[in-house]
Amino acid sequence: MTLRVLRPTWPAPPTVRAAVTTRSGGSSTGIYDSFNLATHVGDDPTRVAANRQLLRAHLGMEEEPMWLEQVHGTDVVDVDDLAPPTRPPRGDAAVARRPGKACVIMTADCLPVLLCASDGSAVAAAHAGWRGLAGGVLERTVERMRSNGDIMAWLGPGISGEVYEVGNEVRQALAPDRPTCSTVFKATRKGHWLADLAALARIRLEQCGVREVYGGNLCSYSDERFYSYRRDSATGRMASLIWIADGENARVETPSRYAT
Repeated sequence: MTLRVLRPTWPAPPTVRAAVTTRSGGSSTGIYDSFNLATHVGDDPTRVAANRQLLRAHLGMEEEPMWLEQVHGTDVVDVDDLAPPTRPPRGDAAVARRPGKACVIMTADCLPVLLCASDGSAVAAAHAGWRGLAGGVLERTVERMRSNGDIMAWLGPGISGEVYEVGNEVRQALAPDRPTCSTVFKATRKGHWLADLAALARIRLEQCGVREVYGGNLCSYSDERFYSYRRDSATGRMASLIWIADGENARVETPSRYAT
């Protein structure tokens, strides 16, 4: 299969690079077919390592992205000063300001959120499932970026509000006293709701000053290009990456298919 990588359509500075992988183009087989990038889902580690190496080569990255141990929390990892760790640092968001230091989040229904400063001085990636959104992972990420200018965001492929059904406990965690948030829940059967994670992320971002928010229209559940835990249960993970290009790479862009 051909490696297919999507790139956001957003007015990011020319030195900022961002990409989202799909299922296609790797060496994984079976339920992980074929470009799984996660080591914790039961896939053959040698195939995952080959997929990660292929990703770096395709994107022209000299350094390995800072893969995280994601736990549906709100910790933000600053990757600038981290040496290659013996094991991934625990966190659900990453921030970088140095060229070549890539932030990466893995998902299979949770919402990946990529952010950058309008002047290109900082980038970040956040893992925004319902627990992370409720805990404030986006707010903490924006705060850690410490940008003097505006920040923009792009919402990647996640499960959409048309199919993501949750119970009362999730609705209460996300919108206990927030009338604006309550509008993004649609009642289905008793005690259950369809939740729009992308709409919730937009609200949270706007409340902490991020006015330019793009994307949010790619559904991991209904689009077979993407992994979906809700759809398939046992499955692989996609990666959403963002970094600041270094030196000559700042003037070169890898051709690929684009996402809106």
